[in-house]
Amino acid sequence: MEKIVEQTLLYDFYGELLTEHQKGIYEAVVFNDYSLSEVADELGISRQGVHDIIKRCNKLLNDYENKLYLVEKFIKTKKLAENIKILTKEYINSRNDNLLVEIEILSTEIEKL
Repeated sequence: MEKIVEQTLLYDFYGELLTEHQKGIYEAVVFNDYSLSEVADELGISRQGVHDIIKRCNKLLNDYENKLYLVEKFIKTKKLAENIKILTKEYINSRNDNLLVEIEILSTEIEKL
């Protein structure tokens, strides 16, 4: 997965678990593409301090994912749902009852997540 997409997903799922200070710095650097120096000057802290906070946030977000697997489950569910959508369209066009079995299997997999 592309790094920025991964960071965005992790932040979307676990960002609220960061402090307001951490969120502000993380958003500025990762999403708004501010430099470490720009953020450091704005907050009156060192560039190294900003770097350490970003590194700590990335570690925290990854640690949450390693314990909860919410992003992994989201990605799996999204793929399964896309497959169900494709099979449903195929079924509508062909009326092949075997596709209904496949749809049911995928639906069951989603329920297990």
